[in-house]
Amino acid sequence: MDKNEEKRTGITGRKKLEASCESCEFYDYDEESDTYVCQMNLDEDEMINFLGGNTRNCHYYRYYDEYKSVHKQI
Repeated sequence: MDKNEEKRTGITGRKKLEASCESCEFYDYDEESDTYVCQMNLDEDEMINFLGGNTRNCHYYRYYDEYKSVHKQI
């Protein structure tokens, strides 16, 4: 990991966190299809990776913290 990436990610000397759809802000339940889906507009290659479960290097991954607003109130 180079210095620029450390500044951008805030991760220093640690293994880069892997993206897990279950903890992503954009992974949501769709009532119409009765399944969980990615709410991002993925291109063809990204969709193939998503459907294949290969989401390790997802550019859109953002950790979903349901208590985010509570942290701001404290």
